[in-house]
Amino acid sequence: MDVRIDEEIRQQCNKILGYTSIKDKDKIDRLLELNASQYCNLGLDSTKTSRLVAEVTSRYIYRCIKEVDEDLGRFLIRANEE
Repeated sequence: MDVRIDEEIRQQCNKILGYTSIKDKDKIDRLLELNASQYCNLGLDSTKTSRLVAEVTSRYIYRCIKEVDEDLGRFLIRANEE
């Protein structure tokens, strides 16, 4: 099955990473907020595909965080794999 990253969230992540006027901590906070928001939008009636999309998108967000803070990004990626 070919599961793709939510394109809207990908664009938002890239936009956040491109900000030069905000601190790295604020970038990380915004990225984590995006991640939390996508999981909050899942419900009991969500399909298996939408849950997989959320997981794949979450890994993308963690890789974006890794670009800002290498250690935190690695930790989140590792924790997500367990």
